[in-house]
Amino acid sequence: MCLGIPGKIVAITDSVQLLGVVDVGGIQRAVDLSCVAQGGEALESLLDRWVLVHVGFAMSVIDETEAQATLAVLTELGQVQEELAAMQESES
Repeated sequence: MCLGIPGKIVAITDSVQLLGVVDVGGIQRAVDLSCVAQGGEALESLLDRWVLVHVGFAMSVIDETEAQATLAVLTELGQVQEELAAMQESES
């Protein structure tokens, strides 16, 4: 099962292609930020924001409280480890 998992945007790698790096549970992964980019705003305004990541795309911006609550529930359900393992495998 693929879930949207909370991650924090830690870097912008390509402002033209709308790409950045998101930290999800200590694993940093390149993601497409086009779904959360705001027209007219610098992409750097997204730095340190929390987003839901699904299949390499940041799908929506969420607040830190919601991110932490979602991570807690996913951890209880055992889904976080599964998703993190899948992210690590896809980097290989």
